[in-house]
Amino acid sequence: MAGEFETLKAPCHRTNPEHRRPQTASWSGSADSGYSRVELSEQLHRRYGSSRASRLRLHYKRCVWLLVVGGAKCLKRFLDVTITAALLIALVPLFAVISLAIKLSGGSVLFWQTRVGLWGREFPFPKFRSMVPNAEALKEKIRAQNQHGTSVTFKMRNDPRVTWIGRILRRWSLDELPQLWCVLRGDMSLVGPRPPVPGEVARYTLRDRRRLDVKPGLTCIWQVSGRGDIAFAEQAELDIRYIESQSLLFDLALLAQTVPAVLLGKGAY
Repeated sequence: MAGEFETLKAPCHRTNPEHRRPQTASWSGSADSGYSRVELSEQLHRRYGSSRASRLRLHYKRCVWLLVVGGAKCLKRFLDVTITAALLIALVPLFAVISLAIKLSGGSVLFWQTRVGLWGREFPFPKFRSMVPNAEALKEKIRAQNQHGTSVTFKMRNDPRVTWIGRILRRWSLDELPQLWCVLRGDMSLVGPRPPVPGEVARYTLRDRRRLDVKPGLTCIWQVSGRGDIAFAEQAELDIRYIESQSLLFDLALLAQTVPAVLLGKGAY
């Protein structure tokens, strides 16, 4: 009986088109081609590993890709350092005026936080203090008034914790200027997704965590498109869009758009 079953089974296996091995060396590269993983590996080996010329061609393409990507990263870092260093020197008088105004209002000049950067690495993050000293403790009392609802981020248009000098600083984004130090150190870049706090990252979905695939920055797409008026879900999608389409020209375009966005103050509060 078992022999009869094997006799009937064998022809079915040979005539089933789903199990037929491909007869040609071409590979469509499609997931719907019907090839198994082993068969796809054999196709790749025949195409790229069967001759020395194929291996050299593959090695050449890999080197060119590494050169282009690595060169772009080096150029981006060079621009970060040169532009940031120039800004830090030029803005020294402004820093002195802001520091004096904050000191006269009471409290420390800088507010330090821990933020999350590239691949989840935490780093110290400074801002000019724009809120009362116990702002973090008061946050829980006003959380129900979060303009972003129950989402990851907290935004409130008329936040009672903001001081008088803080409202001026936030209106023109001057409270963010100390983060140029983070760019100079290499924790941040001029352009990239804004760095979140650890508590926000703890609530991220797997897709939201893609924001951590690149260095955080001072400005990005949603910073020039409405800032605080944009809900977190849309912020995350815009950051992912930047990551998937980033280039040096795109960075320069975003930097140029940041100037009018700061001057108009839309979504800054």
